[in-house]
Amino acid sequence: MATASTGSGPPSSPTPLRQAINAVAEACRVANAVQKNLEQVRRIAKDDRSPVTVADFAVQAIIHHALALHDPDVAIIGEEHAEQLKQADQRAVLDAVVEAVQSYRETLSEDEVIAAIDACDHDASGDAYWTLDPVDGTKGFLRGQHYAIALARIENGRVTHGVMGCPNLSRQQTHPLDQPDVTGTIFAANLEGGGWMLPANEPDAEPDRVSITPENESQDRIRICESVEAAHSRQSDTERVLELMGIESDPVRLDSQTKYAVVARGQADAYLRMPTGRSYVEKIWDHAAGMLIAQEAGAMVTDITGTPLDFSRGTTLEANRGIVCAVPHLHGRIIEAIDKLGLAAGARSGGG
Repeated sequence: MATASTGSGPPSSPTPLRQAINAVAEACRVANAVQKNLEQVRRIAKDDRSPVTVADFAVQAIIHHALALHDPDVAIIGEEHAEQLKQADQRAVLDAVVEAVQSYRETLSEDEVIAAIDACDHDASGDAYWTLDPVDGTKGFLRGQHYAIALARIENGRVTHGVMGCPNLSRQQTHPLDQPDVTGTIFAANLEGGGWMLPANEPDAEPDRVSITPENESQDRIRICESVEAAHSRQSDTERVLELMGIESDPVRLDSQTKYAVVARGQADAYLRMPTGRSYVEKIWDHAAGMLIAQEAGAMVTDITGTPLDFSRGTTLEANRGIVCAVPHLHGRIIEAIDKLGLAAGARSGGG
């Protein structure tokens, strides 16, 4: 289990972490509004995937605008590019994006919304920048289930701040994971400074400190967190690992980096992302925020060879292969089992 006790919490002054928390809180409201109107957006845009497209662009615009108020030259690498929205056949989508943004930032013009989206074009070079996944967990979003807004700051190749909005995840760990929460939760962490969770609709509320407490190391049944979509991780390999370890598992399946948060606060013991192919390379925005939140709670996060995740190589984790996030007493055993099964063979060893 993880403990959730009140502590000093993230700073209330306008530090980068506080600015990121406030930006993500606003973005959660925007994305949630779109998710609650899935069918209306689909009818307007005549595209089944249009709601998540609208949410992606709206969140990216909101995040950039919020951070740029404190730093006009803020450097952000985001997943989305507004070129798509400028096409004539995307007019309905653009209108929906602008409407979603203006619901919370009514003074922003269409041109300013587009400019904010396009401004998230940093190339992941230099000493410091933010990385953003505006809606992580596309299919979860479209199912009306879990997704995450993941924002992280990288300085000299290290993740120093991580903020993750989980709009459908309750702060109460007894709340069923398959039932969306009406409030949602924001997780935030500082490198070597701890992590917290707070209500998504009250970012200034008293936070709960999140930390993993020691468990009985003789566990013979654990909770493994996996992607809902089998295409995202080779779940058969996870089953082989657990079989070799002599451990039975109760799978916890949900989308997005929310899996890191679920491990961080003790609703799962481990999250495995086993590579689905030798050529696949993870993107930094898919792991930066979640990794830091889990680590600051006391979890261990590496790739499947036990190598720390390397965020110093641009937009991808090209030096790594797969992900193992687990409570400390399980992490080494999982890595050992992966090695014995030969599942790490051919994994990247840090080459360029």
